[in-house]
Amino acid sequence: MDRHDERIPTETFATCLDNMPQPCVDLVVEYEGGILLTRRQNEPAKGEWFWPGSRLYKGERLDNAAARIAEEELGLTSVATERLGVSEHFWDTSSVDGVDSRHTIPIVYRIVPDDGAEITLDDQHDAYRVVTEPPADANQYVTEYFEQFDIGR
Repeated sequence: MDRHDERIPTETFATCLDNMPQPCVDLVVEYEGGILLTRRQNEPAKGEWFWPGSRLYKGERLDNAAARIAEEELGLTSVATERLGVSEHFWDTSSVDGVDSRHTIPIVYRIVPDDGAEITLDDQHDAYRVVTEPPADANQYVTEYFEQFDIGR
């Protein structure tokens, strides 16, 4: 099956978000002795410290999506990956006008970049930080992942 990464028309995407969960991939990035968080510039979780992540494309394998997201969002081109598990998020906001909520099903990956790799953020994020435990000002799902996937221990 071919991968479909073309932009979905906003009206079609809104209908999908209104009626079904969205599969996506979140990244737990081990970096410089801790775990990397990014500050989001779009909804859901705009302005919050959160995991890098993105939607899954139709026809895209999960492992390939994790590597793609690491490259697109963080500039990491060579990473080791491990699938940690699945989570679920319920949002009271959305990035699409007219859509009041969102339900995402993230498949969570641990990403370990090559030594010396440098982070280059895309325009979805304006900053990153490295933490060893969930910070008080992070999104609730950051704390949940630390507990659910035994991160940082």
